[in-house]
Amino acid sequence: MSTLGNSGIKVFPLNLGGNVFGWTSDEATSHQVLDAFTEAGGNFVDTADGYSAWAPGNSGGESETIIGTWLAARKNRDSVVVATKVSQHPQFRGLSAANVAAAADASLARLGTDYIDLYYAHYDDAGTPLEETAGAFDALVKAGKVRAVGVSNYTAERIREWFEVARRNDFVLPVAVQPHYNLVERRAYEHNIAPVAAEENLAVLPYYALAAGFLTGKYRTTGDLASSPRGGGAKAYLTEDGLAVIKVLTEVADAHGVEPASVALAWLRTRPGVAAPVASARTVEQLPALIASATLELTADEKAALDEVSS
Repeated sequence: MSTLGNSGIKVFPLNLGGNVFGWTSDEATSHQVLDAFTEAGGNFVDTADGYSAWAPGNSGGESETIIGTWLAARKNRDSVVVATKVSQHPQFRGLSAANVAAAADASLARLGTDYIDLYYAHYDDAGTPLEETAGAFDALVKAGKVRAVGVSNYTAERIREWFEVARRNDFVLPVAVQPHYNLVERRAYEHNIAPVAAEENLAVLPYYALAAGFLTGKYRTTGDLASSPRGGGAKAYLTEDGLAVIKVLTEVADAHGVEPASVALAWLRTRPGVAAPVASARTVEQLPALIASATLELTADEKAALDEVSS
């Protein structure tokens, strides 16, 4: 188990992404995935109030609602760590104090719970003073509605500013950061976010940990992209450099008798500060490769080979 910064919250070293719930996975399938995840020892589920407003017929909050019906049916709320986010729901845009408070209550209602374990500012809101936003999150923690605070898609400068504001006002400090980080997207995180994450003991929870499915190894030609609703997101990585990463990833996977996805996630676990990569499973069949990453130990030579080919 990993710990979320200074919060004391213990989590399985794989964060199950809920972005597919209510989008490419219906409620019944989503519940099956959640059941299989927890049966395998998982306890950490990630979602956001905006998931999945982009899908035809959806209005936002579908993922939270599905997680909420599952929690209610299984009566296991206290054994599951739930992370959700604010700022992108069509009805609750931005991070003003009033919006954060209202969005949190809406998320709590959809999740069918009276507390959120980890609540993120999903995207920075330059139009709202950071003191107002940080104060709104602090108020939620003091009210018992949120256990811990995180930031997602913030620049290093803004993360540092949040900490300065929080310390100056005696607000609760963030314990986690959720950056875009994986074997084919390293530079922005490692050069900018990693230093402040280390300085502030932030738990790092990388999203797009499998690069929109590219690091599963199933997309090797443009023809492969049509095989999945999310295939378009992998197109940018179909380059000579990207395929070189897949080659090494596959070699390491074959040596361990696991899937490339398992190795890609295990590599992230070796990076400083990474507590649990975020990865989603559309079906139960996709889950074992993700679960295997939590216990897969790479050799020093394997880590070095992956570091070199992806740098």
